[in-house]
Amino acid sequence: MLILKVPETELYDSSKNLFTTYKESSLTLEHSLMSISKWESKWHKPYFSSEKKTPAEIKDYIRCMTISQIPDEYIYDRLSSENINQINDYILDPMTATTFKDEKKRKSREIITSEVIYYLMVTYGIPFECQKWHINKLFTLIKVCEIKNSPPKKMSKNDVLKQYKELNAYRRSVLNSKG
Repeated sequence: MLILKVPETELYDSSKNLFTTYKESSLTLEHSLMSISKWESKWHKPYFSSEKKTPAEIKDYIRCMTISQIPDEYIYDRLSSENINQINDYILDPMTATTFKDEKKRKSREIITSEVIYYLMVTYGIPFECQKWHINKLFTLIKVCEIKNSPPKKMSKNDVLKQYKELNAYRRSVLNSKG
């Protein structure tokens, strides 16, 4: 959860020819599966795509992330560059201490949408309350479930021969034999 302090701002309304001052406000945001699902429902495209998002799509995603009461209709227009940086840092934060050894980035051709993530949750028995978690934490849990549920890797021929050699050496030493 990210709590943003949006600074006091003065905005000009050209239709009324009037300046309006908006007091400092706060927004509570959550980068979660629920937020992504709301955004995808509106824009009809996957959130996780290589296609660059337009400023309107980015602004709307921030709106979808909001879990607090919206103080005024112009709050998203009033976000400072510092607020935007805080949001970006929050989105990129892994939100977990879990790391993966020998993690190789593999390019998957599968398009990941919120429904695919919900499918993975159902497949691995992850409760739906996790849809409110930070999405990076949820992805880590899904990856852990994938790793724990995968069959053990087959040993290479060299590894098998090495294991046999070590086992034979152990047996010779225990039985005091030469082989």
